[in-house]
Amino acid sequence: MIVKAANNKKSHLGIILLTIFIDMIGFGIVIPVLPLYAQHFGASSIANGFLVGIYSAVQFIFSPIMGKISDRLGRRPVLIYSVIGTAIGYWIMGAAGSLMWLFIARITAGITGGNISTAQAYVADITTPEERSGAMGLIGAAFGLGFIVGPAIGGVLSGFYNFRAPFYFAAGLAVVNALFIALRLPESLDAEHRAHPAHRQPFRDVLQHSNRQILVTTIAVYFFLITGFSIMTALYALFMDHRFGLDAKHTGYIFAYIGIIGVLIQGGMIRRMVPKYGERKLAAFGAVVLAASLFALPFSRTMTFLLVASGGIAIGNSFLTPTLNGLLSRSVDKRWQGRALGLLQSSGSLGRAVGPAFAGWLAVFDFVGGKPGPNYGVTPFVVAGILLVVVFVLLLSLFRTEPAPLDQSCELV
Repeated sequence: MIVKAANNKKSHLGIILLTIFIDMIGFGIVIPVLPLYAQHFGASSIANGFLVGIYSAVQFIFSPIMGKISDRLGRRPVLIYSVIGTAIGYWIMGAAGSLMWLFIARITAGITGGNISTAQAYVADITTPEERSGAMGLIGAAFGLGFIVGPAIGGVLSGFYNFRAPFYFAAGLAVVNALFIALRLPESLDAEHRAHPAHRQPFRDVLQHSNRQILVTTIAVYFFLITGFSIMTALYALFMDHRFGLDAKHTGYIFAYIGIIGVLIQGGMIRRMVPKYGERKLAAFGAVVLAASLFALPFSRTMTFLLVASGGIAIGNSFLTPTLNGLLSRSVDKRWQGRALGLLQSSGSLGRAVGPAFAGWLAVFDFVGGKPGPNYGVTPFVVAGILLVVVFVLLLSLFRTEPAPLDQSCELV
C-alpha cells in the first residue's frame, strides 16, 4: 500500500513537471520572436519594453489571486482554466492584426499566468517537508529545459514559416497541456484543508498561519533576487553584442549552456544536498556565488572568463530559487500554501517588471557620446550584484529563526 502511494506521488509529480515543461516551452517560444513580431506592427523600443513588461506586471496582481482561488476550489480546476487562458493568449498573439491586440494577448496571458504558483502549491501538497526543496528543484529543472527547448522552437518555426507560427504552436501546446491535466491529474487538496468560501480571508491573514519572519523575509529576498537577475537578463544579449560581437544565435548557445547547468543542479544535486545542508545554507551559498558572478561579468574580456562568470550565474540562481520555494512552503499552514506561493511568485513578477526598466536607465551611465562605451554593462551588472548582497544579508537573518512545522494550523505570530 505504501509502495502504491509512493508510485502515485511520483506519477502526479511527473505530470506537474510535464505541465510546467510544456508551459515554459510556450513561454520560451515567445522570447526570440515577440520583439521582431511587434516591430512588424510599428512598435518602438519603448513600446516593445512595455509589451515585455506588462505580462509580469499583470502577473504581479493575479498570481496571489490565483493562489487564493486554488486554496478554495482546489489546484486542479485552477490549473486547467489557467492553461486554457494561456492558450487563448497565445492564439490572440498569432491572430493579432495590430499592436493593440498584442497588448491584449499579453495581458490575457499574464492574468492566467499564475498557474506556476498553483503547480508549486500542488507539489507542496503531495510532498513531505524533507522532500519539498528537492521537488521544487525539479520544477526549476523543468523551467530550465523549457527555456532551452522553447527559444529554439520559436526560432525554427519563425524561420521556416512566419512570425505567427510560433504563437499558434504555443497555443496548441497549451490546449494539449490542459487536456492532459484534465484526464490524468487528480486533485491534491482535499476538502478538509481548503479555505472556507464564507470567510473573506484577506492576504494579510497568511501571516497568521505561517512563520511571519520567514514568510516576509523570503518574499523580500525573492523580489531582490528576481530584480537583480532581470537586470542581467535584460542587457545580456546587448552586452554580448557590444563586448564580444556575438549575434543572437551565439548568445542563444550561451543561454543554452546556462540552462543546462541549471537543469543539472536543480534536477539532481539539490535533492541530495538539502537533507545534508538545509535550505538556508544552500540559499546563502547561492547568493554569494550569484553576487560574485554578477560583479565579475562586466569585466569579462575573454570568452573563457565570460563562460566562467555566466556559469556562476547559473549555479547561484539554481541554488537560490528552489530552496527559497521550499523554505517558504515549509513555513506555511497547508490550506494557505497556494496564497503564500502566489505571493512569492507575485513578488517575482514585480521584480521582472521593475528589473528591465531599471536596467535600461542604468545602462545610460555606460554610454559615451550617446552610444554604448567600452565599459557598457558595468553599472547595471554591479547594481545587480549589490542587490544580491542584500539578498545574502537578508538570508543571514533567517539563521536565527526556526522554520514552522508544516501542515499544522498553528498561528506563529
